[in-house]
Amino acid sequence: MELPMTTRRGDSRIEAAIQAATEGYHRGRTLHNRATMALQRKRRDYEVGAVSEATFDRILDSYRSDAVFVHVGLRDISRAFDHDPYEFLLGRLDERFESILNPGFTPAFRSIDGGIYHKQYSVPKFGAFSRLFLNDCEYRTDDPTNSILVRGPYRFDDCRHDDTWAPGGCFEKLDRENVQYLNVGTDWLRSSHIHYLESRLSVPYIETVEYEGVIYREDGTYEPITHRSHEYTMRMTWNRAKIRKDLERAGVLDSYDLNGLQVFAFRARDIRKVLTPKILADPYYLVT
Repeated sequence: MELPMTTRRGDSRIEAAIQAATEGYHRGRTLHNRATMALQRKRRDYEVGAVSEATFDRILDSYRSDAVFVHVGLRDISRAFDHDPYEFLLGRLDERFESILNPGFTPAFRSIDGGIYHKQYSVPKFGAFSRLFLNDCEYRTDDPTNSILVRGPYRFDDCRHDDTWAPGGCFEKLDRENVQYLNVGTDWLRSSHIHYLESRLSVPYIETVEYEGVIYREDGTYEPITHRSHEYTMRMTWNRAKIRKDLERAGVLDSYDLNGLQVFAFRARDIRKVLTPKILADPYYLVT
């Protein structure tokens, strides 16, 4: 006796059940990773002590280039050196790089009532270094959610600024030119370039969203804008320990522990080439 064919409605129910189970599985993986990373942060097993300035200078000297994109933790720098941490690091970077780049991210623009982005006065949300650097930078991109602050001649005038992670955008330029990144004093590996990878590879836990608002320029002019960027569709945390280990194993990440002061060095395109096949094989690779 032949079994009856499954109806299309039955097929759709099965597919929906499989999809729900798959999503539940991946959410469980990301939740486990969030808990693990939170526990590791609480168990930070090192303290920062005094660091030789000569040793630190030698490390910076080995990465001299036209431009550097920095992520900075001033608290640990203040513990390592007997100087004002911001002035100390900025001076060291000025001596070695023509241009210094730093994230000037302002997520407040994502307001449902419409955002306001002032290129001169909108204060970066993440990190004391960025908030101080706003007064010392000479250029800021027009991106109202993920702007880049620049001290020096490096420019993004040939890039689109209306879609943060799009082809032809500012972060694609960083990738194309394989810009040098440095983390100084960050407890974990940090890179805004990973957001670029998530968006370009269309990982399943982000979506592209449009925001309406107003941009105020340095000369006092303003205009309404529509901007596209990303939002996460689930609570997640990058598995920075795994990412660091895989990048080190591939030879594209240099890591230093200077009496507790962490320094990481890598280049934008180099990490993309290593991480892309891993993300394609497992779209949840970064967050599990």
